[in-house]
Amino acid sequence: MCSTTPAIQRVLRPDFAVMRCVRRRWGLCLAVAWVVSVALSAVSTVRAGESAAPYRFPNPGSAFVVAVECQLMLADLKQAEARLAQGTEPPGPALLAELDAMTRRTEDTLGPLAVLVAVSPRKAIRDAGEACDRDYQAYASHFQQNAAVYARLQQVQPADDIDRRFLRDTLDAFEDSGVALPVDRQQRVREINDELTALTQTFERRIREDRTQLFFTRAELAGAPTGVWQRAPRDARGRYRLGLEQATVFPLLENATVPATRERMWRAFQSLGGVENIETLAVLTQRRRELALLFGHASYADFVLRRRMAHSEAEVQAFLSTVKDAVQSRELTDLAELRAEKAAHLKQNLDTTVLDRWDTSFYAERVRRARYAVDQEQFRRYFPPGASLRFVFRLAERLFGVTFTPVAVSARQPLWHPDARTYTVTDRETQAHLGTLFVDLYPRADKFNHAAVWSLRNASGLADRRPAAALVVNFNRQGLTLDELETLLHEFGHALHSLLSKTRYAAQGGTSVQLDFVEAPSQMLEDWVYDPQVLRLFAEVCRQCKPVPPALLAQARAARDFGKGIQFSRQHLFASYDLALHGREPAEPLALWAQMEGATPLGHVSGSMFPAGFEHIAGGYAAGYYGYLWSLVLAEDLRTAFVADRLDARVGRRYRETVLANGGQVAPAELMQRFLGRATDRRAFFNAIEK
Repeated sequence: MCSTTPAIQRVLRPDFAVMRCVRRRWGLCLAVAWVVSVALSAVSTVRAGESAAPYRFPNPGSAFVVAVECQLMLADLKQAEARLAQGTEPPGPALLAELDAMTRRTEDTLGPLAVLVAVSPRKAIRDAGEACDRDYQAYASHFQQNAAVYARLQQVQPADDIDRRFLRDTLDAFEDSGVALPVDRQQRVREINDELTALTQTFERRIREDRTQLFFTRAELAGAPTGVWQRAPRDARGRYRLGLEQATVFPLLENATVPATRERMWRAFQSLGGVENIETLAVLTQRRRELALLFGHASYADFVLRRRMAHSEAEVQAFLSTVKDAVQSRELTDLAELRAEKAAHLKQNLDTTVLDRWDTSFYAERVRRARYAVDQEQFRRYFPPGASLRFVFRLAERLFGVTFTPVAVSARQPLWHPDARTYTVTDRETQAHLGTLFVDLYPRADKFNHAAVWSLRNASGLADRRPAAALVVNFNRQGLTLDELETLLHEFGHALHSLLSKTRYAAQGGTSVQLDFVEAPSQMLEDWVYDPQVLRLFAEVCRQCKPVPPALLAQARAARDFGKGIQFSRQHLFASYDLALHGREPAEPLALWAQMEGATPLGHVSGSMFPAGFEHIAGGYAAGYYGYLWSLVLAEDLRTAFVADRLDARVGRRYRETVLANGGQVAPAELMQRFLGRATDRRAFFNAIEK
């Protein structure tokens, strides 16, 4: 999942990159009034009667239109802020409703722009969206230091537990923005927040717009799937030109038989973002540390973790230690097997064989093929991209009682790219409209190059407002591997969390939950791709698709368990590095990484700079990457409810109504208790590790 903003503000802040602009509505000159009215007809969401019709994605025609809409949004927010601060009536729940109206107004503009920054082919639009983000950050910092608004919020008497949690989250956000600090510290907090926004944007932009290209001869591409290179452009010498898209990098690392080819690709991918991003990450961590110190905390980790399920850096460290203890010996066993496979493959003496980092994926695939007769590339024939998308839709229909229906592309209001698609979501039983999903499946230049979901518009019961989300991935047009189908289900889990939310307040809709819970609903669904009963749904959406042979699927399930020691140890390293980088002792990012990776069995490769492309911790997962492992504990426990039948509609309905519908308006531990009928525990997680 994508999360790209500093995790210090919640009110008015959707769970995606937020934006703002500075000009006041009444400051617009009359000469552009007509232009504005025409332009906004193409970008403004209809704000009256917003419940009934499917959401239409506003695709701005120019950067000017983006700037105008930002100006109007900011003017509306300032007017609302003045009403909140100057109210004469005793504050009550109506004050919370006013805050929800501000969140919805913010989403109307910032939600689509956050998506466009990641996917638009037009640099001017992406740049305008980023500028809007920076401007909005400055406004949000000022707003959440408004002492008059804060004082009125402190007087509100919540009507129920939902109001109480929303009010507590709101007060926390004001306090984390410095409302109670001296004026000079408030000013510095605003300056730091503005700088963090700009630095994060710069870090992500370097990755998204990276133009690195590698040239390979046909011989150098031996073993690589033809779909990766066959249609690639060629230079004057006939060499194939490949970029660093995940759909290219991972299949090549797993299959190319020439070690030098794998090494070149691995080194290039490990340097994504470059030295400049290492420097940017250093400044990011310095500013975060300074921010924490302004609030009296010894580290940024201490500052942010107190608002999460884990509560403290010590609790996270204790959790990570249990993970390390569980996987350490298994990692060594896995690596020994890979080294033995390399020695046998190259007919070398085992004692002198060295396993390099660019070897691990390649030899792991060789072991899986030899031991389990499983080759990820062979699954592409079974999982065409369009059919794979229809498959996850059918799964949602069977399990959660919802239907996804394609919407015809309008020539008058196209999406950001011809590959993008729109789907409406309805309740199968009542036919009620639930939300809108946008999907962008394939890689291209300047597009976000991972897999993520943007919850660009959250549900609000107060406004009878329906959610919208955008699912963005980068798949091979020739088909998906089983691993990629698992990725699709993961992201689809985030989308369902957004689209099936029925929260009172938009700020608590969908994925607006504590960061160390947000991955659980998506991780839970990953396991479904290994269930034969679930995969039989493919036949319902693609009659011409050949079914995966049962024996192959069983072998793939067994093969998945191979290499768990390596996989979990790597995740442990990422989480530990993130925590150390944002811990109590200042550290230089690359030096710290070299030290920590150097302490692992494979060591650190001189010249590699993984942190330059570690987009998660440059953005909203700073001091939060442990959340992937923490959430997996919860996900494994959630799966226990489906162990008898992964298509049990009764359990699915209960999960939808208990976990997904409540978004962030109920604490995660309480959601788990309600759904499972007991407090959650870690047994399922550690049992899964030990398989």
